[in-house]
Amino acid sequence: MSISHHHTPHLITALFFLFLNFSCLHANELELLLSFKSSIQDPLRHLSSWSYSSTNDVCLWNGVVCNNLSRVVSLDLSGKNISGQILTSATFRLPFLRTINLSNNNLSGPIPQEIFTTSSPSLRYLNLSNNNFSGSIPRGFLPNLYTLDLSNNMFSGEIYNDIGFFSNLRVLDLGGNVLTGYLPAYIGNLSRLEFLTLASNQLIGGIPAELGLMKNLKWIYLGYNNLSGQIPHQIGDLSSLNHLDLVYNNLSGPIPPSLGDLKELEYMFLYQNKLSGQIPLSIFSLKNLISLDFSDNSLSGEIPELVAQLQNLEILHLFSNNISGKIPKGITSLPRLQVLQLWSNRLSGEIPANLGKHNNLTVLDLSTNNLTGKLPDTLCDSGHLTKLILFSNYLDGVIPPSFGDCNTLERVRLQSNFFSGELPRGFNELQLVNFMDLSKNSLRGHIGTWDMPQLEMLNLGKNSFSGELPDLSRSKRLKKLDISANRISGVIPLGLMTFPELMDLDLSDNEITGVIPSELSSCKNLVNLDMSHNNFTGEIPLSFSDFPVLSNLDLSCNLLFGEIPKNLGNIESLVQVNISHNLLHGSLPLTGAFLAINATAVAGNKDLCGENNVSVLPPCKVVRKRSTKSWWFIVISTFVAFLAVLVSGFFIGLVFQRTHNVLEVKKVEQEDGTKWEIQLFDSRFMKSLTMNAILSSLKEQNVFADKNGVQFVVKEVNKYDISDIRKFSEHKNILKVVATCRSEKIVYLIHEDVEGKRLSQILNGFSWERRRKIMRGIAEALWFLHCRCSPEVFAGELSPENIVVDVEDEPRLCLGLPSLLCMDAAYMAPETREHKDVTSKSDIYGFGILMLYLLTGKKSSGDEDIESGVNGSLVNWARYSYSNSHIDTWIDSSIDTSVHQREIVRVMDLALNCTVIDPQQRPCIKNVLKALESIFLSSSSRTTYFSKILS
Repeated sequence: MSISHHHTPHLITALFFLFLNFSCLHANELELLLSFKSSIQDPLRHLSSWSYSSTNDVCLWNGVVCNNLSRVVSLDLSGKNISGQILTSATFRLPFLRTINLSNNNLSGPIPQEIFTTSSPSLRYLNLSNNNFSGSIPRGFLPNLYTLDLSNNMFSGEIYNDIGFFSNLRVLDLGGNVLTGYLPAYIGNLSRLEFLTLASNQLIGGIPAELGLMKNLKWIYLGYNNLSGQIPHQIGDLSSLNHLDLVYNNLSGPIPPSLGDLKELEYMFLYQNKLSGQIPLSIFSLKNLISLDFSDNSLSGEIPELVAQLQNLEILHLFSNNISGKIPKGITSLPRLQVLQLWSNRLSGEIPANLGKHNNLTVLDLSTNNLTGKLPDTLCDSGHLTKLILFSNYLDGVIPPSFGDCNTLERVRLQSNFFSGELPRGFNELQLVNFMDLSKNSLRGHIGTWDMPQLEMLNLGKNSFSGELPDLSRSKRLKKLDISANRISGVIPLGLMTFPELMDLDLSDNEITGVIPSELSSCKNLVNLDMSHNNFTGEIPLSFSDFPVLSNLDLSCNLLFGEIPKNLGNIESLVQVNISHNLLHGSLPLTGAFLAINATAVAGNKDLCGENNVSVLPPCKVVRKRSTKSWWFIVISTFVAFLAVLVSGFFIGLVFQRTHNVLEVKKVEQEDGTKWEIQLFDSRFMKSLTMNAILSSLKEQNVFADKNGVQFVVKEVNKYDISDIRKFSEHKNILKVVATCRSEKIVYLIHEDVEGKRLSQILNGFSWERRRKIMRGIAEALWFLHCRCSPEVFAGELSPENIVVDVEDEPRLCLGLPSLLCMDAAYMAPETREHKDVTSKSDIYGFGILMLYLLTGKKSSGDEDIESGVNGSLVNWARYSYSNSHIDTWIDSSIDTSVHQREIVRVMDLALNCTVIDPQQRPCIKNVLKALESIFLSSSSRTTYFSKILS
């Protein structure tokens, strides 16, 4: 085809203008891209090709993709380590741009608001995820956008209703930010959306029912928010849904039966909510399910045999609920089942006989239920079982022989059952096991040699094993070894000294003999060492002072003799030592843990003594050699002393004349025949404090006054050693005892009342500094009673009614143990209520309650805390509020949290630690004082203040 000559000029002109337009557009793209480059940092020079050149061809630049017409259609700079802020939306206006991917970088700051209004209308894919962008999500409308991924940044604020305008969106991911507010109902307008992710934000309120309008949804991920209310039944209308994840919210009510209509569903995760009721039977018709997790809810009822329909199921998690009944036999027929976790429920009956035979089990956890019967020998048949966790049930019989061939096992926990017999052959040669706990059973036989190179924890305690200690020389990674409470005999093998990572060693309550090897100190990571209740002989090895991190040492109830190594007290980490009931002699070390050692920890050693201010033992006799050159000095000194005795004797006689009647025990018999012994300790009140006043006040057990109007407080106590009363009442934070009154059945202490008020009357309005002073003072008083009195004295009740704050703002403890029938149950430790006795650890519990009172201003109640609306004591309310609420919701409004928040939080941690259920897990008063020291005192004043307290 030919072109006529007269058309040629027009064609040339058209081509010229087309070239000119192309050149202008191309130049515009170049300028926009260079503008973007100039606003960011590129430390790895990935954008080094972005520059003016002879060709200025942007299509050759790194990360830039062009179409056939050399127009920029894609900008992909993901994972290039670029940083800085996007100050302009110019780059987003490239006219043919379809894809922008800036994910996995270090970009920060807010995104320009006009990005959703001025960007190229051809934009389909926008990915800014995994950066540090902040501010609110821009508002606007991109009509052709298919994918919007802003996840894992720091966007804040609410999700606006504008989100519903992105009508063509297929993927919306806003997860991993700090978005707040409600999930807008307008999100239902995204009718073409297939993937919705809003997880890991701070969204509140309910899940909008409008989600049911999004018929194309395949993926819903709303987990890790604060969503509440019920799961809308409209979700059951999403026939294409493949993945439903609503975990870690506050969703309540029943699981909607309509979820059984999600026939395409493969993954259903509803764990960590507050869902209740039974699992709908319709759920078990979802034959495509691969993973089902309803754990950590309040679900009840039984698991139906319909579970056998889930033939594609690989993971079933129903743990931490209230599910009851038997484990259905239908579970044994699930061919793909790998993980079965049903722990912490109320399941009963036997484990199904063929469990594991037709499954592909890798993890089995049925612990903390009420299961009975014997273990099926098919549990390891899959050849893939790695975790076998069945502790805290009522299982019995022998451990099946097949378990000795379960070579894939890595973790075995069978403790707290009724297993008996010997260990199966090969069970102690499983090469991959790193954790094995068989404690608290009735297993027997010799332990023998263990060939487990990966073993880190072995607990065989509280069984009936006999013979010598096991050979564990192959287990170089061992961190914890517990063989306590068996019938192990013989001596400690040297192979036990070759564990470089050993932290806990418990050999207590056995029949082990011989000396303690000094080589044991080569275990440099040892923290806890318990060798008590054996038949060890010899001396405590001098090398024990080389333990760098030893915290607890118990050598009690053995046949050890000799002196205690002086350097043992130099271990800075050592907190508790027990050397009682041995044959030790000599003096206690005057350093470290021995300074505040409890009397019970050194009892039963006839020839032990204490030096200086160590009062838990009789003083050591000082033997000095006399010099023959100084005999004359001794003679003169004796003569001077004789004269001093004569002079002082005269004055002592005078004093005795005045006081012998005071300290004399007076006996009185009442009309009902009750005989009383009354002893006064303060001569000031010899005349004013009459017998009738004391005896008449005993019925009231309250404050009474003498003839001169001086007030006294009467408290019933346990059978304290009267000779020690005057000592412990001298502490500044304990009300002084001026007299005792006792009969055959009961003892009373009469305290001098001080000017002040009970803590319960005046706490309101106290500053944080005054509350700290009260905590510190009462803690010091407890330390004095527990650690400086012999035998140790228990406070009994630490309620605010029992503490007086005097005019100098000093807290004073009114010492005395009221009858347990009269004690305030809210301040009693759980074991005190059950066993009716008081120990040092029950005092710690009471002190924890006192700290909670000082923190929150709320008094403890034994039953329901009406004010808070939370069932249980102040402890339960505090634990719930502390873990689920901001500090301002549980702290007393009188305290300035803006200044003292860090201290308050640390004190709350300490208070909750003091009020744990298990007494053995509570700290001793010495450690409580150390904790308060680190919380309250600066490094400059810490030494001067506490050196006196802990010395």
